[in-house]
Amino acid sequence: MVSVIASSIRKGNVVEKEGKLYVVIRAENIHPGKGTPVTHLEMRRISDGVKVTERYRTTDSVEKAFIDEGKYNYLYQDGESYVFMEPNNFEQIHVPADVIGDAAVYLTENMEVTMSQHNGVPISIELPPRVVLEVVETEPVVKGQTASSSFKPAVLSNGVRTMVPPHITTGTRVVVQTEDGAYLERAKD
Repeated sequence: MVSVIASSIRKGNVVEKEGKLYVVIRAENIHPGKGTPVTHLEMRRISDGVKVTERYRTTDSVEKAFIDEGKYNYLYQDGESYVFMEPNNFEQIHVPADVIGDAAVYLTENMEVTMSQHNGVPISIELPPRVVLEVVETEPVVKGQTASSSFKPAVLSNGVRTMVPPHITTGTRVVVQTEDGAYLERAKD
């Protein structure tokens, strides 16, 4: 464990509070016009998955835990867990669904992810920032519609709904952000 100031804590960091480990889901530094700047941390307790929200002064000390990070390949879903493989020694790790959370819809076979572990227990998964998916359902193009600011709804091959430009049709492969499912561009392949 090492003490750091609260304002340096970021999403994905693991902190210790009252002998329990928490993974940071969201970290926000707030600087009001008057008063003391604060750091707002939304965290999930690793032992039981309970979410808590804490508020610290930006200069308060927080205990940051040491974690092991490594590259793993996603293999398949096994009931309530997801199976990942360490590419060097082929060791397989079962990760509970609550560790992955909403990002599970973006997992594709052989996708390389960064897994954080504390004492051999998976605590968080970081997906690549972008994935390529196929549009399986969208509305047809409306003639005379300008492309500048109009977007239309579309359903992607993983079931996620997003907004795409009018020129995108069913069957087109697009690049989306894994963080929020937002359309970025048409796939280059």
